[in-house]
Amino acid sequence: MHPNPAFRSDDHDLFAALIRESGFGMVFLTTPEGPRVAHVPLLLTDAGTLRFHLARGNALTRHLDGAKALAVVNGPEGYISARWYADPDQVPTWNYLALEMEGTVRRMDWDGLLALLEDVSAHHEARVAQGAAWTMDKMDTAKRDRMMDMIVGFELTIEAWRPTVKLSQNKPAAERDRLVAGLKDEGHLALAAAMERLAKGAA
Repeated sequence: MHPNPAFRSDDHDLFAALIRESGFGMVFLTTPEGPRVAHVPLLLTDAGTLRFHLARGNALTRHLDGAKALAVVNGPEGYISARWYADPDQVPTWNYLALEMEGTVRRMDWDGLLALLEDVSAHHEARVAQGAAWTMDKMDTAKRDRMMDMIVGFELTIEAWRPTVKLSQNKPAAERDRLVAGLKDEGHLALAAAMERLAKGAA
């Protein structure tokens, strides 16, 4: 989390969009065996909780229920070259979006896990351009149940949001425009678009 208050945000619509667009993040927990991280698909619910599942054999699975954990979602990021500024008295930096969410985790029951899997697949299948959407009812029920036995669902109730939206807000508008052009030239289109969206929101 960057300490500069210029890079803070309380825009929960932005947070939700970042989670929806990424759909993937990390869950961190300190266990008796030491710190551990799981890389997981994440789904933000309308109630503002994060749902995810882990393999039953994952090092975090047996420790998460009732624990306080940290989830992280990363957005677009990229190197900002000092050569792009009109003012030569600059240094390179890194622009990025990152969202930390801290909260208590509960283990989901079978029905909750099934609903999570259905919701995750529906969310992402809607983004696949070609063909009819895949749904879980296409599976043999016995095979589905065997596969579900190999995973565990969890829900994290978000108690603290710690976002970093570091998109050169501390620079003049003309310089930000030059940085956006530099990023586009280098093919960092998602980061350039994020900077442009931020500029429009501030206008």
